[in-house]
Amino acid sequence: MAFIRSITSILMLLCMMAGLASSAYALPDYSYNYSYWGEAEPAPYPYAAEQHIYGTDLGIGALKTPQDVFVSDDQRMYIVDTGNNRIVVLDGKGQLIRTIDHVVGDGGKGSFNKPSGIYVDLDKNMYVADTQNQRIVKVNEEGRLLQVIESPESSILPDGFQFFPNKIYVDQANRIYVIAQGAYEGIMEFDAMGGFKGYVGTNKVRFSPVDLLWKRLSTKQQSEQMELFLPIEFSNLDVDERGFIYAVSSEINSDTPIKRFNPSGEDILRREGYFHPMGDISVVQIDSTEEASAALQNAGSSRFIDVVADVNGMYSGLDSTRNRIFTYDRDGNLLYQFGGIGTQWNNFQKPVAIAMQGERIVVLDQEMNRLTVFAPTRYGALIREAVKAHDTGRADEASRAWNEVLQLNANFDIAYIGIGKALMKKDQNELAMEYFKNGNNRKYYSEAFKRYRKELLWEHFGSIMTGVLAAAGLAVAGRVIWVRQRAKAFYVDTGVASAPFYTIFRPFNGFWEMKYEQKGRMKIALMILLALMITMMMKRQYAGFIVNFNRLSELNSIDELSYILLPFLLFCVANWSLTTLMNGEGKFRDIVMAVGYALLPLVIVYVPQIVFSNMITQEEAPFYYLMETIAVIWCLWLLFVGMMTVHQYSIFKTFLTLFLTVIVMIFIVFLGILCFSLLQQMIAFALSVFTEIRARA
Repeated sequence: MAFIRSITSILMLLCMMAGLASSAYALPDYSYNYSYWGEAEPAPYPYAAEQHIYGTDLGIGALKTPQDVFVSDDQRMYIVDTGNNRIVVLDGKGQLIRTIDHVVGDGGKGSFNKPSGIYVDLDKNMYVADTQNQRIVKVNEEGRLLQVIESPESSILPDGFQFFPNKIYVDQANRIYVIAQGAYEGIMEFDAMGGFKGYVGTNKVRFSPVDLLWKRLSTKQQSEQMELFLPIEFSNLDVDERGFIYAVSSEINSDTPIKRFNPSGEDILRREGYFHPMGDISVVQIDSTEEASAALQNAGSSRFIDVVADVNGMYSGLDSTRNRIFTYDRDGNLLYQFGGIGTQWNNFQKPVAIAMQGERIVVLDQEMNRLTVFAPTRYGALIREAVKAHDTGRADEASRAWNEVLQLNANFDIAYIGIGKALMKKDQNELAMEYFKNGNNRKYYSEAFKRYRKELLWEHFGSIMTGVLAAAGLAVAGRVIWVRQRAKAFYVDTGVASAPFYTIFRPFNGFWEMKYEQKGRMKIALMILLALMITMMMKRQYAGFIVNFNRLSELNSIDELSYILLPFLLFCVANWSLTTLMNGEGKFRDIVMAVGYALLPLVIVYVPQIVFSNMITQEEAPFYYLMETIAVIWCLWLLFVGMMTVHQYSIFKTFLTLFLTVIVMIFIVFLGILCFSLLQQMIAFALSVFTEIRARA
């Protein structure tokens, strides 16, 4: 697996040379997918534009600020040409069928007024969000009026509410879902007769705790003048084949910009990928300054303005920040993304709507007044084939497709996970574990490991039980011999070498003997510190995959040593400096030995913990963290007793001294950073003076 990953750049070059799309136009030389570590890794382009449709090419004049597009089951495309107040109907190949610029049989309002949304049912009846006319009209395919839904009346609507529908969708039960301007409470639901039923789903209110506190402390008059805490309106919606509602909101820095609502209005979208379905992860953040407005803060995050449900649990969101389309699977894993800002063949200027046309994706560009039809490349088609095969239980076909995907993009973690799932269905659990590990998926790795462990236990049950019983027998025999040979005395003199082990079980006696009976040794304390550093490096490197979240390729032994050695030295120096002023009896040597001996439980617990971590599943991981907690609490208890005994402090004074020691450590770090910064400035000043003198000489 590592070899495959190491030749990624060569494979990517071969993919580009081979030409992954059946298009006469060259593909952009980049695309990306996010890895487990949040890095944008290069990937082949999944979709390529195969057709651009302009109004002038259709002979109906240029489109003008179009707002929405819908693709019906017969592949017809319906464009809401907002600026021209008309609906443009195209066939599946992009040829003009008709335009509808007025409603036949509508006596009062014959023409559309800035329509912005459309839905077409199986009978080719069109539901149009006639925004500025403040209504929804249902017309047949020739434009003859069938139904009008005007501003609803209900006690749950806010006072002064004006009905400006933007987007619309009708489900299989003829429930009409509408996104309207100012409808902060959620998606409006109407029945088939146009009666208002209430709201479905909502966005949570986001606000600053400081603003909330200030609002609580303000008077009633001041509070009324402040801005209201309102949720963000939804931007668009779609309904999948199972009747669940997908909705998006263009909120900045939202962790859940895409939602999937059940009939009760609960968000049931799966977010089991490396990151939530939120578009770009690694974005350029814009820092707030005195000159910059608050609206510019964190402007780099993705803002979704449309969503479309796909087959087999897939769905795509349209990001207006970078004009990209992100496609996710049922679990929320990012499958691919494409698009971008520009005027090139595969880019957009201002995309406002997307729709699925079978395997194709159509994108409406408001700025360029065109409709673009994208077709999947071989890379995109293989991903879609693999997802559909796995979703329908065809494990062999899914595995074959994912393997072909890896030949095109060895960095695609989801492909490793897909192959692992296929192998699990065929009970090849050991091999599945390797693929899940390469895909950094601990959930499925744990399931495969559980099955593999069960197989091993059944196959080698006799040998395992024999080994366990033999080890237990040896332990009991050793204990009996040790007890018989031990001197029957009330007090047993502890040797220098065994003093640390005696101390961790009897800390009051052990630390007393360490200081006042001279049984402590500096070299033993330093050996314990060295053993801890080695153990920590082994733990980070060799802990089981279930609990090991380190990036092994970036582990640095020097850095790992500094994370232990520097805090150790800082604590010793800070504690000695402080206790010298607080009548502490401990010398610097005593402090070092006490701290070193207190670290021994970490070494004792971490070694079996490493072994244990390679034998557990995800459900058993709490036992691993329990061992960690026991080791840390044990170490802190020994540190407390050691400082109290060495300095001959009371309990309260020991607590106070340890707290102040931490403060002094922070102060020392601050002074170190300050001195380093001043030194850098002095060196820079000296270099600038030297450069100036040299230039004038």
